[in-house]
Amino acid sequence: MYCINCWSDSTKVIDSRTSDDWKSIRRRRECENCHNRFTTFEKMEIINLIIEKTWNRKQRYVRDKLEDSILKATNKRNLSVHMINDLIRQLEFKWSNKSEITSKEIWKDVLNALIVLDEVAYVRYASVHLNFDSKKDFIKFINSSN
Repeated sequence: MYCINCWSDSTKVIDSRTSDDWKSIRRRRECENCHNRFTTFEKMEIINLIIEKTWNRKQRYVRDKLEDSILKATNKRNLSVHMINDLIRQLEFKWSNKSEITSKEIWKDVLNALIVLDEVAYVRYASVHLNFDSKKDFIKFINSSN
C-alpha cells in the first residue's frame, strides 16, 4: 500500500476492523517514511462474472460501472448511497451462482429493482438503456409499465 502523502510503499497497519456488514475491512495505516496516517478499505471480491454484451463481446463484471449507472439514474432523488449499495448487493447475490450473464439480463434486473425503489429513477435508467429518442418513447414506456 502506498502512502497518500509521499507515495512510499513502506506502510504498516496500525488497526484493522471489519465493517458492520462483514464484507469489508477498514485498516488504519501509517507511513514509515513520513509518519502520515491514513485509512484504507479492503473489499472482498464476491462476484466473478463475465458479461456478454452485444455482438458476443465479453468482459468482466465491474461493480463500479453498475454503481455509476444507478447513481446517474438516482441523481437528486431521495435515495441514500446505503440503499443503492443494498440494491447492488442483492443483485450480485442473485447473480452469484452464474458464471456468465448478458448485459440485457443485468439491466432488466436493475429495472425490476429500481421500480420498487424509485419510479423516476426507473424511468431514467430505462431511458438510457432503451435509447429513448423523444418524449413519445418516454410516454410509450410509462404506459407499457402500468
